[in-house]
Amino acid sequence: MATRIRRSYKFAFRSASFIVVVLTPVLGLFLWYKDVYSWFFLLFFALCAFGVSFFIVQLRIERFIYRRIKRIYDDVSLLESSSLASRTITTDMGTLTQEIEKFAQDKKIEIDTLKIREEYRKDFLGNVAHELKTPLFTVQGYIETLLDGALDDETVREKYLLNACKAVERLIYIVKDLDLITKLEASELKVEWSEFDIVELIKSNFELLEMKAAQKKIVLTFDIEYDEPIMVRADAEKIQQVISNLIVNSIKYGHENGTTEVSVENLIQNKVIVRVTDNGEGIQEQHIPRLFERFYRVDQSRNRKEGGSGLGLAIVKHIIEAHEERIYVESVEDVGSEFSFTLEKAAPQIKPE
Repeated sequence: MATRIRRSYKFAFRSASFIVVVLTPVLGLFLWYKDVYSWFFLLFFALCAFGVSFFIVQLRIERFIYRRIKRIYDDVSLLESSSLASRTITTDMGTLTQEIEKFAQDKKIEIDTLKIREEYRKDFLGNVAHELKTPLFTVQGYIETLLDGALDDETVREKYLLNACKAVERLIYIVKDLDLITKLEASELKVEWSEFDIVELIKSNFELLEMKAAQKKIVLTFDIEYDEPIMVRADAEKIQQVISNLIVNSIKYGHENGTTEVSVENLIQNKVIVRVTDNGEGIQEQHIPRLFERFYRVDQSRNRKEGGSGLGLAIVKHIIEAHEERIYVESVEDVGSEFSFTLEKAAPQIKPE
């Protein structure tokens, strides 16, 4: 594509005017000294001087300065900047300065963003390595012990194989969650829209997690009796995972003899908000902004003992955002936490008369 030049005459006009303003009085003094003073001659000289000066200055701008400006644009084009390199080249210094400053600012933002992403990538790789290392070393330890002679002891053999199997299951769980969150972040996982009863979905989660809650003597309950179905429009399977992850989290960090309460409330005309509230340990305020980061743990040592992939809340956030909805968290240390998210109501069905 041929480079186009947008000519600016401001600099040449001002320069020519300045030359005329300086030279005309000097010529006038000279003519006055020679006693041949003529207004007509001075005016003619001023016009000619302005024209010649304007032509020479503009020519120099386009031939001399333009080459340097074009070199700047060419250098910028090497950085593939569509915001600057694709524009018409201007010989106006003010416009060029503004464009270069804006370009530099945009590049600074890009570089800062890349630095943040690089740090995030390093943290992510470190966390992945740490999460995978624990179950892998566990499996390796049990297998090596069996190979060293424990294989002949039937009791020890069965115990070690069961423990190794649990470690492999945790490894598979982590890998599945990693695969899911990678697809969610790459927008490869499509939302399968359907209309379903959110109350019934929550009840099915209660039934699936009842035994897990019973181990810590935690009661799973609704805030009120929901006699009527509440129909929403979303991906039922993914929303089931969201609710399951939030309830599992509340059980994991809840106090014994505690409660996990779920409520479904009307938010606005076409939205509902689902709240999962517990009276557990709560979260310190400084941790709340980072809760939905991959592998982020409030208490590293305690959280690893609790198990899980460390990706549950990150997956929850991505699923809700894939539905173009919002998720919120409120928590007070030693009081409890509440996670809530919005969903679109299903369109009311018109019953035939």
